[in-house]
Amino acid sequence: MVFTYDTDVTLAHAAAIANTGPGLGDEDREELPDLAALQAWFDRWEWTGRRPASAAEVAAVHALRPRLRRLWSLRDEALVAEANALLEEGGALPRLVRHGAFGWHVHATSDDAPLDRRIAVEVGMALVDVIRADEVDRLKVCAGEDCEDLLVDLSRNRSRKFCDGTCGTRANVAAYRARKAAGA
Repeated sequence: MVFTYDTDVTLAHAAAIANTGPGLGDEDREELPDLAALQAWFDRWEWTGRRPASAAEVAAVHALRPRLRRLWSLRDEALVAEANALLEEGGALPRLVRHGAFGWHVHATSDDAPLDRRIAVEVGMALVDVIRADEVDRLKVCAGEDCEDLLVDLSRNRSRKFCDGTCGTRANVAAYRARKAAGA
């Protein structure tokens, strides 16, 4: 494990939610089109605290996605500045909590804070761990052809190149066919 469990989950969630927009991931459609879809998303990710309750919160999460995507391209002082901005804008007040399988971990917003603020602050807190551990290179963009999905490389040797979609399979099949054609 590179980071604590909650940091791993937060980073994976940030990448996944950034990948839900139209034309991203394996879908050409909006993956979070309405309140019911967003509620199901947060149930699937076992998000704690208040659930989204309005179309305005759906819009706020949609508006946060480009900012999350941009984080993956930042390095050094620019990433530090953005992590600090996420925490400051969200009014982060870290506190220890324990629920579910997480054990003791840090929440930095109240459970009833606006959803987009909660997401942003959780991501900011995870980035603190990433930056302090000097592991920013683990924030990657899929190497698949025509794919711009974000991913978090939590492999031991930092070798992950592809998103959770079909990109890795397509690359492996293409490499296999190229080897077969070269051998023929």
